[in-house]
Amino acid sequence: MHSDRDSETTFDEDSQPNDEVMPYSDDETEDELESPLPAVEPEQNRINREAEESREPVKKDCSWQVKANDRNFHEQPQFKKTTFLCFKKSKYAGNAIKTYKYNAITFLPLNLLEQFKRVANFYFLVLLILQTIPQITTLSWYTTLVPLLLVLGITAIKDLVDDIARHRMDNEINNRTCDVIRDGRFKTAKWKDIQVGDVIRLEKNAFVPADILLLSSSEPNSLCYVETAELDGETNLKFKMSLEVTDRYLQEENAMAEFDGFIECEEPNNRLDKFTGTLFWRSRTYPLDADKILLRGCKIRNTDFCHGVVIFAGGDTKIMKNSGKTRFKRTKIDSLMNYMVYTIFVVLILLSAGLAIGHTYWEQQIGNTSWYLYDGEDYSPPYRGFLNFWGYIIVLNTMVPISLYVSVEVIRLGQSYFINWDLQMYYPEKDTPAKARTTTLNEQLGQIHYIFSDKTGTLTQNIMAFKKCCINGQTYGKYIRTQEQPNWQVDFSWNMYADGKLAFCDHYLIEQIRCGKETEVRQFFFLLAICHTVMVDASDGQLNYQAASPDEGALVTAARNFGFAFLSRTQNTITISEMGIERTYDVLAILDFNSDRKRMSVIVREPDGNIKLYCKGADTVIYERLHPMNPQRQITQEALDIFANETLRTLCLCYKDISHGEYEAWNKKFMEASVAASNRDEALDNVYEEIEKNLILLGATAIEDKLQDGVPETISKLAKADIKIWVLTGDKKETAENIGFSCELLTDETTICYGEDISALLQTRLENQNNKAESNINSSQRTNEPFFQSGRNRALIITGSWLNEILLEKKKKKKKLLKLKFPKTAEEKEKQIQSKRRADANKEQQQRNFVDLACECSAVICCRVTPKQKAMVVELVKKYKKAITLAIGDGANDVNMIKTAHIGVGISGQEGMQAVMSSDYSFGQFRYLQRLLLVHGRWSYIRMCKFLRYFFYKNFAFTLVHFWYSFFNGYSAQTAYEDWFITLYNVLYSSLPVLLVGLLDQDVSDKLSLRFPGLYISGQQDLLFNYKKFFVSLIHGIITSLIIFFIPYGAYLQTMGQDGEAPSDYQSFAVTAASSLIVAVNFQMGLDTSYWTFVNAFSIFGSIALYFGIMFDLHSAGIHVLFPSSFQFTGQCFVLYSCVLPQMHSFSRSKCHTSKSENTRNHKETAL
Repeated sequence: MHSDRDSETTFDEDSQPNDEVMPYSDDETEDELESPLPAVEPEQNRINREAEESREPVKKDCSWQVKANDRNFHEQPQFKKTTFLCFKKSKYAGNAIKTYKYNAITFLPLNLLEQFKRVANFYFLVLLILQTIPQITTLSWYTTLVPLLLVLGITAIKDLVDDIARHRMDNEINNRTCDVIRDGRFKTAKWKDIQVGDVIRLEKNAFVPADILLLSSSEPNSLCYVETAELDGETNLKFKMSLEVTDRYLQEENAMAEFDGFIECEEPNNRLDKFTGTLFWRSRTYPLDADKILLRGCKIRNTDFCHGVVIFAGGDTKIMKNSGKTRFKRTKIDSLMNYMVYTIFVVLILLSAGLAIGHTYWEQQIGNTSWYLYDGEDYSPPYRGFLNFWGYIIVLNTMVPISLYVSVEVIRLGQSYFINWDLQMYYPEKDTPAKARTTTLNEQLGQIHYIFSDKTGTLTQNIMAFKKCCINGQTYGKYIRTQEQPNWQVDFSWNMYADGKLAFCDHYLIEQIRCGKETEVRQFFFLLAICHTVMVDASDGQLNYQAASPDEGALVTAARNFGFAFLSRTQNTITISEMGIERTYDVLAILDFNSDRKRMSVIVREPDGNIKLYCKGADTVIYERLHPMNPQRQITQEALDIFANETLRTLCLCYKDISHGEYEAWNKKFMEASVAASNRDEALDNVYEEIEKNLILLGATAIEDKLQDGVPETISKLAKADIKIWVLTGDKKETAENIGFSCELLTDETTICYGEDISALLQTRLENQNNKAESNINSSQRTNEPFFQSGRNRALIITGSWLNEILLEKKKKKKKLLKLKFPKTAEEKEKQIQSKRRADANKEQQQRNFVDLACECSAVICCRVTPKQKAMVVELVKKYKKAITLAIGDGANDVNMIKTAHIGVGISGQEGMQAVMSSDYSFGQFRYLQRLLLVHGRWSYIRMCKFLRYFFYKNFAFTLVHFWYSFFNGYSAQTAYEDWFITLYNVLYSSLPVLLVGLLDQDVSDKLSLRFPGLYISGQQDLLFNYKKFFVSLIHGIITSLIIFFIPYGAYLQTMGQDGEAPSDYQSFAVTAASSLIVAVNFQMGLDTSYWTFVNAFSIFGSIALYFGIMFDLHSAGIHVLFPSSFQFTGQCFVLYSCVLPQMHSFSRSKCHTSKSENTRNHKETAL
């Protein structure tokens, strides 16, 4: 048993995790991890393989077919799909887009249907229907209709305004024009009329109308510069390049019209950075990738015109595929508020049922024996009780507040604007204000327990500067502050291409370059100048580089300053100035960089005919591919360690001489992989691996990425607010650790634990827990046992490889061919199921233990982690700690983490806008996070809690007066207030003060909130709004309602006016109770207000004044004369009802029925 468990929880026991190696790719599948085929294939497996090969071939990845200039091709039957019943349409979408939800006919029904999907709205609709039934209602229908219409109307107007804006945008986009080949010529056509296969022409500054294959352009070698701001928010220009064959033959209009190329490519998808396809033309095949595709939403820049063929149109374009619904996030208060509304609903049902039972008993004892209460209906007491149950559901419905959700949204919207308007979170250097990209999470900002932060560009500036390098074992560069020692800075004035911005402190390196004795030194910078994907824009005699990443831009700029300036490139060549001498090199192949390869290579043919491969990449991948005879290997590794300890970012540079025969053999494989119909990326990676080996190490670069301003202070304040910060980065362990010290996340007093330290501890804990479980010993307290002794400050630094090992996420290598495919017996299946259950249970327990251990540390740094691992760590903390999490990052690799956390924050940095576009909040610098949480988050939480407590209180105080009144009216569902007061109470009389408190209230100023971060802890512990606070509001409302009812009751009980008549009529009592309620709840709001402004004071006293003004009008004799049917209460009050309050139970029931028929009312008036 013990050995079985060990075998289930251990992977590759002969190998230990490597701290320097990035874990497997996020997209890697288990099939990619298979072991090599055995030398001898078992017979049974051979039979199974042959059977599988005899089946139909697997569907190709490239199943999307496009024929240029042939619309009829796409209308063929095989391209039709069934939409409804027997109706079919082409699978190729038209180019017209539709983002709106409604039209003039469907708006009202669809919008109402959408709104009534909300439980609260549907509940009040049911109440409105019940109020139309005379037998059960004692309230006029408008008491529910007016608030319901107000709520529905506000939401409908908002939806209508949004949808009108969508209509206008759709019309504006669909009616844009471009030139399309029609009848052999370019003719102007609207975007909505473009179809797949059309050949189009775009001019400078025009938007791309669809996803198109670039055929040619006005630029040399058919380069095309595009701006992708609408796709990913990035404003720096990117370049696209057409195939050489289309550039050569497709420049003239008649050639475009005759173009009949056939394209096979991937189906429409949302991957913006990937494309796989093949062009078949003139009996040859040409590989297509993302560099040859212009996506819809891009803008043509610095290019007079370009031509392309439409591949994806309309809803099939990548930008439209990315416009799907995002993950909906809800706050903790939202969930709690919903549960409280459900609690109120249960209380409402119980109260109504109890009062209905009371009415049944009262009818049996009193109602049936009182002849003057006969209403002409011979209903039995139980049936009358049943009717009264629904009557009380209507009367007490205000316990479930209809305006609660609308009020909450108004408050959140206002709080979002306050964040947007905060000038102290404005970053002037980049003109970047803070932006609340959602309005539903503001109060959750005041409850954060854990922050998960990226490093590069989030804690650091992501503005790279070349500081040091190691060439042929010699280290160059010094850390000198140029302000203190200006003479240390190198003078680059000898170089005509130097930009004058590089601050490098080592004159000896310049001497080595200029004298030319060390060939490795010049080759080092030549490699930096030739191995990259940077584009250059030469304008006004200046070289402006457009780089895909700050690292690459810094390296090419460094080479430029040291005498090796990149000047231009074409499809097959690159031109470099080498110490003032221009040379052009043939580029034979570019082996692209990606997150899996962690390297980039370029194969070039030098002017003398020699072929070389130049490669740069992470040290972990470069060292695995070096030639065994590299004399500078160890010295360079020591330099890399020194660079990492100085928090510098490092890359290794290497090269390789390639013979012509080796290149020809490799190029043949490369071309085959380039046009592979399936698994093209994998095929290319395998071909790249064949050539990128036995490399010669040149040296390493070291780039500085400084901390942002205010990072240490921000982390210190957040720590004092009991917020734990975890750093998740792909950098080396040494670099991440030193950044931890730089930003004061780690201190000299911190005891650091590493992956290897905690692995054995967690394994021992897991074995002990399993032993207890096997011995049937209760181990429920095991999770409460601390891993470390208290009193010491600890931090955890763990790499991605150790993270996979500890969390049992390391993928097992499958040996598929060694598994005989015989049918399994029931016993074997059961054993397999049990084994899987044990493995899953061990995995879950191990993950729980890891989270418990990590949370005992004051700081956690996860390095060498992939984007998927970042999201996994966030998800584990959410799952096992039930804590509110926040993720902050600036790059595309942080998007998964940002979407996984409860709140995602994006920083507008150097890596584009993908993180910002996926975030809930964004700003320009990490230091603004403290103000977002400690000021805006805390204020929002306090305001929302105070709003909810008061909102529930005022509704309880208002509604429960009906409950006390029921004991004096025979439980007849008669209301204690008149109808118009019930209608306007939540709309006019008590809404504004609580809304303003929810928007403006402050317990302390923003300066004190930042000065005393400990004030934030109340939100983390849910101290201001929970079920306890809810029941306190309930009890407060009960007490208020008791006072409001019984004090007027006692005052009017035995009262005699000067004229000898009792003034204790129904109207006087109702108005007195209502007036007391309005004064009480508004003054209570005043007492709960911490931050008084003129607006608050005006809202409180204005609400009271508004009440008395409206009540004076509603209870005047004039309004009864004008509207006798709507205001009969006023006309009858002094004439019909002059009975004292002890007799209320006799006449209130008859009053209840007077509104049902005129004849019955006359009968009761005679009886009284």
